[in-house]
Amino acid sequence: MTNRRSRLEIVYDLLNSIREKGGSIKPTHLLYKSNLSHKKMMEYTSELMEKGFMEEKEKEGKKIYALTDKGLEYVNEFTRMKRFSESFGL
Repeated sequence: MTNRRSRLEIVYDLLNSIREKGGSIKPTHLLYKSNLSHKKMMEYTSELMEKGFMEEKEKEGKKIYALTDKGLEYVNEFTRMKRFSESFGL
């Protein structure tokens, strides 16, 4: 049985999904990649936009989510922290 993701891991997964798609993603694609319910995803995205990690934009008349510099910094630091803990077998 797998462990549940922590809040920090969920934030990382959301932001990293945007990064992997070139810095912007459609809401539906983020929903699929995040493996969250629509309600939970909206709670997280609202909070992340409020805190400046991502932003909502319009591209060709459609809503997209874009990663900010602050969000990219979080992804990079979380990745570094993850590698560090894995190097000690944790």
